[in-house]
Parts: sequence; structure tokens; C-alpha cells
Amino acid sequence: MSHAASTETSAAQKSGSDSASVDEVTLLGPGAAVLAFDVGGTDMKAALVDSDGQLRETLRTPTPLEGEGTGRAVVATAARLASELTARHADVSPAAAGLLVPGNVDDVRGIGVFAENLGWVEYPFRDEGSAALGLPVAFGHDVRGAGEAEHRLGAARGFDDVLVVTIGTGIAAAVYVGGRLHTGGGLAGEIGHDRVAEGPVCACGGRGCLEAVASAAAIARRYTARTGRSVSGAREVLDRMHRGDANAAAAWESALDALAIGFSHAVALLAPQAIVVGGGLSEAGEELLQPLRERLDGILTFHRRPLLIKASIGADAGLYGSALAARDVAASEQAEQTLTAGGHA
Repeated sequence: MSHAASTETSAAQKSGSDSASVDEVTLLGPGAAVLAFDVGGTDMKAALVDSDGQLRETLRTPTPLEGEGTGRAVVATAARLASELTARHADVSPAAAGLLVPGNVDDVRGIGVFAENLGWVEYPFRDEGSAALGLPVAFGHDVRGAGEAEHRLGAARGFDDVLVVTIGTGIAAAVYVGGRLHTGGGLAGEIGHDRVAEGPVCACGGRGCLEAVASAAAIARRYTARTGRSVSGAREVLDRMHRGDANAAAAWESALDALAIGFSHAVALLAPQAIVVGGGLSEAGEELLQPLRERLDGILTFHRRPLLIKASIGADAGLYGSALAARDVAASEQAEQTLTAGGHA
């Protein structure tokens, strides 16, 4: 199958539904037209955002896994998707691009430092992406990008001290202190590797890491380990619990216990006003949040009790964060050009 054939088109185009268009315009609003890329462990997404703030088209394709060459392959795939999008929407001329990736990211240098599951080490995404796309590129971490979207446009808006926690295949957080994103040199927010139990072994090499117990993937994996029965994901484990499966209940309840411990550590250290929960597990809604509130309340004493809120933007939060970063770069480039032109006048 060709690359083009394996690419799925989704989201709203100009001819798409009115409800999708209104939502997208409300979120981003007017600004520079940009390209947005959000790279995951399984899939990568690309979107073309027009000057009204509408996602003209969104593409999804498998992340090209080529070991040490994955970084290079991701950039090549981004360039191909960009060509497809701009060819189909010739009236939109992107001024910049945003590129978000998982793993350990150095935002300042524009480097993907390390991604255990994807294979790259010290890959210069920003420079290589800019060369391949012919555009200035904003580069950053996928969870921090999604967090920025929630902080500027979604459920975390209005909070100065807030964590935006993504619970999916792994667990990580975007950390805001005093209204500013704290990156810690690319290492802040790795709460998925906070030790909350004696086991199991985590992919990072540690034992009892939060994401080894309580990520959506871990819940399904631990249920299968207990029963020998494969499940499609954490949602199926929750459904089985509702039908009286004691093993499903044990996997789900222990995940909630671990999340409450992990969140209590973050609360003791940072005293956030709110913790906004996104990612696949957040789709459980109050079935996740209410028992988590109760457990967290039982651990905390004199501490600030944060609001626990479901993220509002949804599965495309990374794309919106990528688009916001790209628009920031485009605005900076425009300001620099204006300043230079003024100096030559």
C-alpha cells in the first residue's frame, strides 16, 4: 500500500459540517495560516489551519518507525503531508509550521533528545523540519503542546497554577506555575515515572512507575496479565468491571489508587489550583474523576485541594497546540521583518 493510500482524511474541510467549523473558529480565531503536526507513538497527524483559524483538513498516517532513522522519516512524512494539504488548498499559504513529538525534548535547541519507543537520539527536528518544509518551525513536546492548547483555549484557561495531565499510552503533564509553562530543560512533568508502587517494571527501567500501573495501556496490560484474556483497552476493562468482573475491578481500582498517590505528590510540591485530565483515559469522565477526587481528598491534609477537571479540547489538543506554537513563530518572524524594514527606512 502506498503512503498516500494509507493516509486518512478527517476533521472539517471548508465543505464540512457547520458545527465543526464554528467550534474550530471559536478555538483558534484569526491569525496566520499554519501547518500543524502532532507525532505519536502509533500515528502522526497533520492539519492545515487557515487565517480564520479553521482546520481546513486533517490527515492521519502511521508514524514511520525506522529505528535510529525514525526522526528523519518523520520529517520526510511531514513534508509529504504538507505537500498534499497545500496542493488541495491552494488558497492557503502557511507562514510557519508546528511540530510536536513525544519523548525527552529540548525545546530551546529544537532537539528530540531521546524517544525510547521511537528510536531517535539527539535528532535536530526544528532545523531539519524547517529545511524540509521551507518554513520556520516551532518544535516542542507533545504533552506540553496539548497542555498549551488547554491553557490558552480550553479547560485550564484562567488558572495560573495548573497541571494538564495526559493519560493514554503513558502519563505526563504540562506544568504551569504563575501562569508560565515550566519545562525544566525538557524534563518537567514526567509524573508517569513517579514511583507509586513496588511494581511492575516500567519501560524506563524503574519499578512501580505511575504509568506502569495507571496508564490506559497499563490497565489493559495488567488485566490481561491477571486473567490471560486480551482486551482492546482500558474502556473494555471498565465495561467488564460493570459486569461484575473482579479482576477488572482490581485493575481499575489499583489504577485509581496509584493516580491519587501520584497526584498527591504533585499537589504537595506545586499546590496547583486545578489538575486538568486529558488523554484516552479521560473519556471515562466522572467514572474516573469522582473516585479520584475522593481518594485524593483522603490523602491530603492541610494542602490546597485542586479542582479535578476533564480536558475540553479532546483528541486534537496536540494539533491545536502545534498550531498555536506555529502562529507564535509566524508572529515573531513578522515582527522581526517589520523591525528590520523599519531600520532600513
